[in-house]
Amino acid sequence: MISLEDVTVHYGSAPAVVQVREGIDPGEWVGLIGPNGAGKTTLLKAVAGLVAHDGVIRIDGAPSTALGPKDLARMVAYVPQHPEFPADMTVGAYALLGRTPHIGYFGTESGHDRQVCATLLQWLGLSSMAERPLGTLSGGELQRVVLARALAQEAPVLLLDEPTSALDLGRRVEALELVDRLRHERALTVVSAMHDLTLAGQFADRLVLMDGGRAVAAGKPDEVLLEDVLGDHFGTGVRVLRTDDGDLVVVPRRAR
Repeated sequence: MISLEDVTVHYGSAPAVVQVREGIDPGEWVGLIGPNGAGKTTLLKAVAGLVAHDGVIRIDGAPSTALGPKDLARMVAYVPQHPEFPADMTVGAYALLGRTPHIGYFGTESGHDRQVCATLLQWLGLSSMAERPLGTLSGGELQRVVLARALAQEAPVLLLDEPTSALDLGRRVEALELVDRLRHERALTVVSAMHDLTLAGQFADRLVLMDGGRAVAAGKPDEVLLEDVLGDHFGTGVRVLRTDDGDLVVVPRRAR
């Protein structure tokens, strides 16, 4: 579904992503992990067509640079870490923004566009909030509204940049469970940048560890979440524990 071939991104003369090679299968959830400044967000933006890159990014076999903005938006939906929420805009109007790639340059939303959004709002438990201003919603409710807008694009690829950073622990798990359910029900391919290594290991099928703009390790969670590997790249001691249910838990180790 996604092929990264020596993808490199520069900000001025400074490299932010360096020759990343990775393949992501249809329906797979890949988690990007790594310390601050590792290049996770920049890589997501490159796939979304928001920053220029060297190398080749293929989406369903087509080079992303060969796709126009609307065509790329029909293939890839990107949710930034800090979305803008116009306080006075209603939930329904915000979700409709996701239909923009399907509307002509001088067109307006059709009945089909409105029905797509109404179905999504119902599916996400937001129907009763359709006329509420965004400024009146909680963090968890806003998270679902952002997903509604992204899913309204009907793109097969969903890119999430720190999707739970503004949520408490319970809401984090709830949001990721929702993403996982949507992934299976809608056959989505998900790529997410995640700071919480424990949750990344629980939800992603594979992890890509980035440091200094490079992909330094990749594999299943139990192949990447190793104490020596994480310690080398996060600059601190960690312990990786396994619960009775088989989940991996990453715990920072204090210097004593």
